Amino acid sequence: MWRGGERWSRGLKTEAWRVLEKKKWDAVVVGGGHNGLTAAAYLARSGLSVAVLEKRHLVGGAAVTEELVPGFRFSRCSYLQSLLRPSVIRELDLKRHGLKLLKRIPSSFTPCLDGRYLLLGPDATFNHSEISKFSQKDAIAYPRYEKQLQKFCDFMDPLLDSPPPEIRCDIQSFTGTLRDKVQKSVFWTHRLQQALSLGQTDMLDFLEFLVSPASKVLNNWFQADVLKATLATDAVIGSMASAHTPGSGYVLLHHVMGETDGDRGIWSYVEGGMGSVSLAISNAAKESGAHIVTNTEVAQLMVDKDHRVVNGVMLVDGTQVHSSVVLSNATPYLTFMELLPHNVLPEDFLCAIKNSDYSSGTTKINLAVDRLPQFQCCKSTLHEAGPQHVGTIHIGAESMEEIDLACKDAWNGLPSRRPLIEMTIPSVLDKTISPPGKHVVNLFVQYTPYTLSEGSWEDPSFRVSGIDLLLYYFFNLDMESFAQRCFSLIDEYAPGFTSSIVDYDMLTPPDLERVFGLTGGNIFHGAMGLDSLFLMRPVKGWSDYRTPLQGLYLCGSGTHPGGGVMGAPGRNAAHVVLQDFKKSAPT
Repeated sequence: MWRGGERWSRGLKTEAWRVLEKKKWDAVVVGGGHNGLTAAAYLARSGLSVAVLEKRHLVGGAAVTEELVPGFRFSRCSYLQSLLRPSVIRELDLKRHGLKLLKRIPSSFTPCLDGRYLLLGPDATFNHSEISKFSQKDAIAYPRYEKQLQKFCDFMDPLLDSPPPEIRCDIQSFTGTLRDKVQKSVFWTHRLQQALSLGQTDMLDFLEFLVSPASKVLNNWFQADVLKATLATDAVIGSMASAHTPGSGYVLLHHVMGETDGDRGIWSYVEGGMGSVSLAISNAAKESGAHIVTNTEVAQLMVDKDHRVVNGVMLVDGTQVHSSVVLSNATPYLTFMELLPHNVLPEDFLCAIKNSDYSSGTTKINLAVDRLPQFQCCKSTLHEAGPQHVGTIHIGAESMEEIDLACKDAWNGLPSRRPLIEMTIPSVLDKTISPPGKHVVNLFVQYTPYTLSEGSWEDPSFRVSGIDLLLYYFFNLDMESFAQRCFSLIDEYAPGFTSSIVDYDMLTPPDLERVFGLTGGNIFHGAMGLDSLFLMRPVKGWSDYRTPLQGLYLCGSGTHPGGGVMGAPGRNAAHVVLQDFKKSAPT
């Protein structure tokens, strides 16, 4: 059976490769992540011939749905939607292509060991009542805090949907140089007008927000530890930073920029899992004529060294796919350090790429459970979902000091002794991803360093299977793993959680790198520090999706405006490619 399936798969690949080989493509996209698919959709809509080459058996990159346990379908890496740009949803008509968003109300739940809890959502009256349990002053301040964030997000919006105004060094003609200067003047004029409309006071508050530690920002606004810690989780997600790290305020802002159906800051589940986002974009791209091939690994980009031009890709079997341009949805490190021949890039550029920060503190654990967790701080009916199960459940986040201690463990090369966990249960709203009465649980866990000071992530003592976990629970066997550490912490808030686990899948930073190509396990394709944003992303001088090699572009999260399931890098990169095609077209 397996051998027959293998032959059938090879037959499909051979046919797909015949299509790839038969012509020179206008554009080849390396990697079928959501940004690569987005770029392909826009390029194909504009009439270009486009091929997308994906190494894995399914498209989506980190935004995929996989059935890891029979009957349970997991958003294996990314797990929530909010950042996908409204322009991408609208222009690619993604709802017609199957995208269905499920709003989470309430959106946040933080249980406390003292028996209290904090629920937050989009309803101002509800939030006031919940926050008042901890601080009347904070309840009054919270709407003003949200209003300020709204102002900052409105200021940032135009920056997300346009390429940075990079200084171009490759323009030869006087007309081209003049046109470039005019475009940049228009860009900066609009930004200045925005700054003036924001006002000096708000502008200073905005700058302070960007450069400050999130802890400073939140301490200036609020008193209650549980509220500050709940909000601070957005400032450290996916990073090795503490809430006390300068610049973590921007990461907090980045995670409230999104929206669901026009409601700012609301994160949603996607029916069918996050793979449905990628599938909708893939359908839009294919409808426009894009050719998408899976199980197709690129070994190297083909370069005309004499002219420093990329003119296609070579697959692992030696097949050559020729194209006018190549867009890489891989990380900048993977693109420039592993897919290109040596000695074709400037040394200073390579040095900047090597020294970029790809550190990650993230582990993703996907669980199949036979019942909902019962939080001891809430009165609930067994097996029935309550408001506490709907949104993101913050475990180990009762104070910013708890978050900081967890981070310091990782800085010392240790998996956090009391990890910071964001738990979500999408099957509460999405009935398509688990058997009746059973549930899918996502744990987004911090902090876990890529390299351990003692031991290895490959050591079985750090990994325990679902069956071994049951033995641990029922027979009290002496075994310890990071996964068990996470489950034991959840047991403190929801007794009996461990015994509900049917099976699980754990992805440490090395696993995220191996499975999804995320260098260092970094979910953003590179750190989101202030030194790695806007005109400095991925590196200074190359922020406009172009690269030192003619014909090669980046379109992934390692470019502006950064990580998350946004689609903005893919959309922006496609527009730059189309501009360059237009300039090079014969007149």
